Amino acid sequence: MYQANDSAPMSRQVKTTCPYCGVGCGVTATLEKGTLNALEGDRQHPANYGRLCVKGSSLHETLGQRGRLLRPRVDGVEVDWDTALKAVAERLTAIRSQQGNESVAAYLSGQLLTEDYYVANKLFKGFLGTPHLDTNSRLCMASAVAGYKRAFGADAVPCCYEDLEEAELVVLVGSNLAWNHPVLYQRLKVAKTRNPLMRVVVIDPRVTDSCEIADLYLGLKPGSDACLFNGLLSWMAARGKLDEVYLTRHTQGLEETLAAAREEECSVAAVAADCDLDPERLETFYYWFTSQLHVVTLYSQGINQSSSGTDKCNAIINCHLAGGKLGLPGAGPFSITGQPNAMGGREVGGLANQLAAHMDYHTPGAIDRVTRFWATDNLTPTLPNGPGHKAVELFAAIERGEVRALWVMATNPAVSLPDAARVRAALARCPLVIVSECVTNTDLLDYADIVLPASSWSEKDGTVTNSERCISRQRGLLPPPGEARHDWWIICEVAKRLGYGEAFAYAHPAEIFDEHARLSGFENASDSTGTCKRLFDISGLVGLDRDAFDALAPIQWPVTARAPQGTARLFEDGRFATDDGLARLVPVRPRAPEQRLSAARPLRLNTGRIRDQWHTMTRTARAPRLMNHRAEPFIEVHPDDALACGVADKRLAVLTGEAGEYRARVRVTNAQRCGEVFVPMHWSDCFTRQARSGALITGHTDPLSGQPESKHGAVALAPLAIVWEATLLVTDGLTDATLWCDSDYWTRIPMRGCQRWQLAGVQAERDWLERLAAWLPESATLWCEDASDGRLRAAAVKNGRLRWWAMIGPPAELPGLAWLEQRFNETELRVQYRSRLLAGCDDGAADTGPTVCSCHQVGQRKIVSAIREGDTSVEALGARLACGTQCGSCIPELKSLIEEERAHERTEPTPESQVA
Repeated sequence: MYQANDSAPMSRQVKTTCPYCGVGCGVTATLEKGTLNALEGDRQHPANYGRLCVKGSSLHETLGQRGRLLRPRVDGVEVDWDTALKAVAERLTAIRSQQGNESVAAYLSGQLLTEDYYVANKLFKGFLGTPHLDTNSRLCMASAVAGYKRAFGADAVPCCYEDLEEAELVVLVGSNLAWNHPVLYQRLKVAKTRNPLMRVVVIDPRVTDSCEIADLYLGLKPGSDACLFNGLLSWMAARGKLDEVYLTRHTQGLEETLAAAREEECSVAAVAADCDLDPERLETFYYWFTSQLHVVTLYSQGINQSSSGTDKCNAIINCHLAGGKLGLPGAGPFSITGQPNAMGGREVGGLANQLAAHMDYHTPGAIDRVTRFWATDNLTPTLPNGPGHKAVELFAAIERGEVRALWVMATNPAVSLPDAARVRAALARCPLVIVSECVTNTDLLDYADIVLPASSWSEKDGTVTNSERCISRQRGLLPPPGEARHDWWIICEVAKRLGYGEAFAYAHPAEIFDEHARLSGFENASDSTGTCKRLFDISGLVGLDRDAFDALAPIQWPVTARAPQGTARLFEDGRFATDDGLARLVPVRPRAPEQRLSAARPLRLNTGRIRDQWHTMTRTARAPRLMNHRAEPFIEVHPDDALACGVADKRLAVLTGEAGEYRARVRVTNAQRCGEVFVPMHWSDCFTRQARSGALITGHTDPLSGQPESKHGAVALAPLAIVWEATLLVTDGLTDATLWCDSDYWTRIPMRGCQRWQLAGVQAERDWLERLAAWLPESATLWCEDASDGRLRAAAVKNGRLRWWAMIGPPAELPGLAWLEQRFNETELRVQYRSRLLAGCDDGAADTGPTVCSCHQVGQRKIVSAIREGDTSVEALGARLACGTQCGSCIPELKSLIEEERAHERTEPTPESQVA
């Protein structure tokens, strides 16, 4: 088996790529004697030039064998690899022979490398003959793909990151760039500082940290984006601001598109009313957009995750085409992806409606072309004739019994898909579920018949493509632990046992990449000039040997003989990937969200990411400091809605939707629009009880892209009627947590050396010491109880070590837990600390409050104290506390705290007014 760097020197530096968001930051890792002991941003990588967010800079803290899958399992029993691979091949063959090719499916992930994706697509679509291979990228950017293809004729992001720095106006739509793509946000922030004339507009229902640099904020009604951009197009036309020359030479469809936009009243006042915006602010945005040529509109999940997401993307693109605002520096409609290799998956056909190398089933000659390319001397692939089931449709087909075998790689559909309970029921009845996974704490493993341990970020070797079409090397740093194997190797070994070994005889990812590059250029010249019929073409990288592949520097596609150094931006010549070379303006008729509000469910639900977490936290939760910014799942709600629903800040509440419920702690904030709530998407059953956002989302999808409407749920909010709350800190491995997981609310928060549990119940407990004795194998050695109000603090010390600590009472009464965390990591508890255990802090120690700066672990109370003592700027706080001096992600929150303290000072009564 191939493993990366198995003969590496004792001390070395390796350049690789961060595995989190679609920015695709370069990382420089330093290894000493096989251990990763230092990590920093790659100063030469064009995506980040040395910057890293707190998640990226914590990557080395997420490593280790703890919680890793180390051996294959078949029917719950650990087996060797040959047994597992044989079981996969035999069971897939049996189901195909009984039910046909389309009874088999795969569900992939933007966490896979391009080489993994390529061989998976080749096996399933090419040789198993099933079209049913899709990816979790369907959940985040499929509408952007469909929008680009309708407008440009190809899935082609026209912009590059430098365009954000060259722009005169940057519009963020449905993108909390500061939290979800923080390094790109920092680049934009620096560019704005260097160019005082640059303007930034944020269009989002929520006031997010991205508003820190906004010159204009438009807090529109959820779902009204298409109306807003249709209004912009009409406004441009009415004021003679269309680029008639560009439209005539390079586009078609303007008249039909304008007619559709004008079907509804399109005056500024009417659009503002539909979007719930101030008309003057809306017209200011329209004026800014039309008066600047160099405009970038950057959009993400807030646009895509809608039942009309494709139309919203095209409404944005229409305005850029109408104004000639693309194909030049600092201009273009820029979709930014959520995952590190969502783009790579698009390149190789990871979506159910694609083949490989950006060819589609309906592309003339594409099926035949790919068939001939993949054929060997003795094997001819049998490709499907048409597209397969997209993600939501796929699990519905499993539920109906049409798909009988599913192979899931590097994702967790039991949590992330809408209507999660229905997805779980479908998985439970599927006769064969194969899961390739690297960790044990994923909900999906409960449904797996065969589990295949896969390599993870620090071990994988291949390429990824970021949001600006930049291909980067991900280089393996460490060997996979135990018997974990690379995904491409696993797929190829199964292919061999299925009889397709000749087509999957790869010995190294460089060989897979070379084939991928050759296919991109195969029969791809349309005329004697060598112009490509398909925009995706990396034929200029064909022929790289292993050394050249290992040394591959970041490069943006297309990479061809005509562009051997890559291509920064597309469509500079005004020629598009359509038959006639013209871009299409697409008529858009705005539609309301499919999930309608009602008297029973009157609040609009929005879901999304938070700053320090990633997907379902299987990686980020391994770094305890990333848990401190938002330690528990939460529900953000406007003060008026909190009052109307009877919920209170920091208290527990429940959201009820059509498909399920969500229990979490309330965060009351004016940043949330009235009538709407926000919940994070990260928590799963491994970390909490009933706080999966997918349980609240129904399966409505965009009819073109198949992307689910994750931003537009309908819910009711009510307090969770609890009578007790408890905090339990337990040393790692002490006991089985299922003993208290029948509580009506629980959340697990990993810490260094222990696990923190927040618990709550609706039934009163008579004797808490008795309850703790039932939960924990070691009795309390010291405690303090106030039976009158149900308060208790207790701890157990054994052989000089702190084993557990408990507090019965609301979390607001907790001390800062950093002191206790240190005690759990001591081999011998000092005598002077024993008397302080129940207090939970040392003499004079204070709770520093919620963590604001994750890089330096600086709490809110410490920051507020410094502000009150005169450090009233971000720079002064950084000099004193170091907060905001590393990745910069906390700077918007620091500014908010400064402003809150200034407002507090303005409203405090003076001594004279108090006397009066």
